[in-house]
Amino acid sequence: MIKYILHSDIDKSKWDSCIRNSVNGMIYAYSWYLDIACGKWDGLVEDDYKSVMPLPRGEKYGFLYTAQPSFSQQHGVFSTSKITNEKVKEFLKAIPAKYKYIELSLNTFNRPVTDGFETDEGVTHLLDLISAYDKLQLNYSTQTKRNLKKAMASALTIAKNVPPKKIIDLFKANRGKNYNISSSQYSMLNTLMQACIKKGLGQCWGVYTKEKELCAGAFLVESNRRTIFLFSGTNKKAFDTHSMTFLINRYIEENAQQNLTFDFEGSTDPDVARFYKGFGAKEAHYIKIRKNNLPGPVKWLKEMQFKKKSAASK
Repeated sequence: MIKYILHSDIDKSKWDSCIRNSVNGMIYAYSWYLDIACGKWDGLVEDDYKSVMPLPRGEKYGFLYTAQPSFSQQHGVFSTSKITNEKVKEFLKAIPAKYKYIELSLNTFNRPVTDGFETDEGVTHLLDLISAYDKLQLNYSTQTKRNLKKAMASALTIAKNVPPKKIIDLFKANRGKNYNISSSQYSMLNTLMQACIKKGLGQCWGVYTKEKELCAGAFLVESNRRTIFLFSGTNKKAFDTHSMTFLINRYIEENAQQNLTFDFEGSTDPDVARFYKGFGAKEAHYIKIRKNNLPGPVKWLKEMQFKKKSAASK
């Protein structure tokens, strides 16, 4: 039986045990991660936390909604038993009608027939690290091998304990100028990174030039036999020296022959996707669902906002 449980009534110990032992557990779904990324969230729970689904909760114009939070690529149903399409459909039907707007990403294990929902596909890129490094490197593209050779000749060095704020500031000063990211979102990201590090699940790697300048950095989180490339920052020198290729290759080299999957988190940008595939990563798709049950003018306004956001992301 699936029950809707308010955040205040969720047994977080049982919730996290479900995520930890799930066939598809991901760091995004742990209660402490949800507390930081969402602030407010409720949950759908099957039986005694055999399966769960987080519902980030927000309110606008007096209407309750649920939407995918930042720095959380996938949610959906997580289960300690086999996940069937029927089970996912049951969870989606159990979302209370009081949520007048729904915009969520499921995970790659959730492939239901989503009756009543508009759907789109998201993509991530996954690289299995079980093989030896030499074998993994054979699957690098010609361009990646060429870029790595140039990086190796640039006298770059790597540090593995860079303060998260340095990576955030690097992003803000460069690519961040192209995005409308609020100061509160950056603050939340810093808190999230610090929490992951404190729990021993996060690593903040930085690449330095021969002049000792930080030119690239990445925040990597590991749980449930998966390392997620959660956030990164680069400047022009990183582009010139192929520093991010250098960083990712080093991680692959140091973690080869482990029962571990490297999750690049994917991208709809063809150039970024090509960069990830250059390491031998394969596409994995997940479903995005949306339902707009808002009344009259508010529904129309939300549709206009959604279309504008969708156009901007392409």
